[in-house]
Amino acid sequence: MHSPMEQFEIKRLLNFHIGSLDASYTNSALWMTIAVILAFLLFVVGTQKRALVPGRVQAMAELGYEFVANMVRDNVGDAGKKYFPFVLTLFVFILFCNVLGLVPYSFTPTSHIIVTFAMAAVVFVGVTVIGFARHGAHFLSLFVPKGVPVVLLLLLVPIEIISYFIRPFSLSIRLFANMLAGHTMLKVFGGFVVMLGLIGGWAPLAFIVVFTGLELLIAFLQAYVFAILTCLYLNDAVHLHH
Repeated sequence: MHSPMEQFEIKRLLNFHIGSLDASYTNSALWMTIAVILAFLLFVVGTQKRALVPGRVQAMAELGYEFVANMVRDNVGDAGKKYFPFVLTLFVFILFCNVLGLVPYSFTPTSHIIVTFAMAAVVFVGVTVIGFARHGAHFLSLFVPKGVPVVLLLLLVPIEIISYFIRPFSLSIRLFANMLAGHTMLKVFGGFVVMLGLIGGWAPLAFIVVFTGLELLIAFLQAYVFAILTCLYLNDAVHLHH
């Protein structure tokens, strides 16, 4: 039986180097490309007709659009409209990467910490830049809780600063760990089915069917959590709520 961790192995499909930099096109890059193409087909090609009575593809695109638009509106307010395209792109990209990873013989880019951390780092740096651009040095007041005695500020301010800089790590590890654990579990029980055969493998097979449905739910929830936390971070940068 193959190791359940083999499914996460990065494989070079096209070797390409720029000096000492390895810029090869890998299986991870391939499935990220597929995710982008499918998202493009859904939101651009699927909505070209703009029918008054939408078909299935247009209805899915409009549902996703409204879902994220409401998320941004509820958590950031009207000032968050300009950031809506970024949040929508982030949500859809993560969702497609997560769901595509459940296709047999595919690859899950979000099961690698480097991919999730890159997205989390973009969110962290972007939110910080927005905060300083809108409020200047006053943005630092985010780290000073209101109505707290001065003595306690000596303890709380360092905690607030540490918690702020931990954001990209918690954001990226949450998504990466869920994808890694879920796919590993599916692979392990898939191996049990092969080992036990048709007679004894019905129990792990039934578990796989149920767990696959759970993984679909987790794929959506993790994309949602990543997007809504991004909205909450944007809210801090825009409104300095604490």
